Amino acid sequence: MDAVSRKAVDTPVPMDADLDEPADAGYGPIRRKGEASESGIVFQPAEVEDVVIETVDEEGEGDMPYSKPQFPALTPKQQGVKKQMRRVPVPPHRMTPLKAVWVQLIDPIVEHMKLQVRMNTKRRAVEIRNSEHTPDIGYLQKAADYMKAFMLGFDQADAVALLRLDDLFIQSFEVKDVKRLQGDHLSRCIGRIAGKDGKTKYAIENATRTRISLCEDKIHILGSFANIKLARDSICNLILGSAPGKVYTKLRTVSKRLQERI
Repeated sequence: MDAVSRKAVDTPVPMDADLDEPADAGYGPIRRKGEASESGIVFQPAEVEDVVIETVDEEGEGDMPYSKPQFPALTPKQQGVKKQMRRVPVPPHRMTPLKAVWVQLIDPIVEHMKLQVRMNTKRRAVEIRNSEHTPDIGYLQKAADYMKAFMLGFDQADAVALLRLDDLFIQSFEVKDVKRLQGDHLSRCIGRIAGKDGKTKYAIENATRTRISLCEDKIHILGSFANIKLARDSICNLILGSAPGKVYTKLRTVSKRLQERI
């Protein structure tokens, strides 16, 4: 049997006793401890440290040698946040209501959110700025949305919900976005949305738990995402010519579903 056809199982493995045999014993070159090979390389045994295998008990992870550190949140001053400002323009028709409820309007912004507010008469805008006592820089945008909601026509008691809740939004659209109406047709459409003495508007607000502001042909809705969709669908049906009675019927079904969810 030649060397080419020899299998691995047929080849004997050299043992420690074979180290005393000469190099031409037929098993290839023999490397002896401390002796140099033909190329001048000296082979030395390497010292291997004992490998320690440890098992981690998942149940005992809570038994830590020290407690988890608790770091307090950094203030905006410690974070290096610079002074920022939001400017909310005041429409001419909202200047008188703004003067009437100015103290009540700025009270939650100054007392609870620690922001600085002023009325810029030259620019006809309300300016809001953060201070070193502001606990969260996100309060600045909340206060700006709160002021903007008041400028869009919402009452102060309704707009203040934007400061207390995080899932409230304002959606605005126009009548022409749904259907192009002009002249008397537009006037009748707005009257159909408001209803007699605001009856239809109040019914939509109470059924969908939203607040609606009508400013000529512009409609603003304040509420959560799902509730805004329900109110918008009802208003779109009125714009497209549906009778208020049909809208009331759908609102009853919607209000029952909302009560079942709660």
